[in-house]
Amino acid sequence: MSIDEMSPVPFYVQLADLLAKQIEDGTLKPRQPIPSEAYLQQTYGVSRGTVRAAVKLMRERGLVLTFAGRGTWVAEQQ
Repeated sequence: MSIDEMSPVPFYVQLADLLAKQIEDGTLKPRQPIPSEAYLQQTYGVSRGTVRAAVKLMRERGLVLTFAGRGTWVAEQQ
C-alpha cells in the first residue's frame, strides 16, 4: 500500500483511504491510537500538512476521534 504520485486523486485522500482500509481489515483496531504524524510522513513520503488533511477527512467520515492532548484514536464502528 502506497501513495500513487501519478494519480489525479489528492495525496491526502489516498492516505485517508489507505488508513480507512487498515481500519476495515482490522490492522487498526477500534479504541486504539492511529500512527503518529511523523510515522505516517516517513512511511508514505508525504508532508505534515497532507497527514493532517487526511486525519481531518477521516474525522469527517467518522472513522477516528481526536482528543486534545491525547491524540487521534480509531472510532468504534457501528
